[in-house]
Amino acid sequence: MDLWPVLSKVELFEGLTPPELTDVARICTQREFRTGQVITIQGEPGSELFVICDGFVEVVVNPSGQNPAPRTVVHLGRGQLFGEMALVDYGPRSATVKSIADHTLIQAIDRDDFNRLCEANHHLGFIVMRNMAADLSFKLRHYHLTGR
Repeated sequence: MDLWPVLSKVELFEGLTPPELTDVARICTQREFRTGQVITIQGEPGSELFVICDGFVEVVVNPSGQNPAPRTVVHLGRGQLFGEMALVDYGPRSATVKSIADHTLIQAIDRDDFNRLCEANHHLGFIVMRNMAADLSFKLRHYHLTGR
């Protein structure tokens, strides 16, 4: 699969040069999921970031407290990603993600492979981490403004 059309549209990789995007593509591992298959489980350890190339996923959180019913947070599709916190920390997954379409194609990026790539190319690492910080800052600000 040619990853260039998808990776070049991913906000996390915005600002990378074509050779840097090629380097990212080299560390991707393709996975395919069918409707209902679970990709990540909230609370379990995670070591991969996932980029959706085709299909759709549902992100579900199971909050603790008085209302323990699982809640769908968002649906994601082509060019979007999830699991990005696994690249920067060793904490547990913050949500369960499952495929909601047959033939959902996802590219997985392993944390150790990504760290090696960043060590070899500091510009790439800086751009990705800057984009990740901006995205997480936006999400945190949105959470504080809306309470969700």
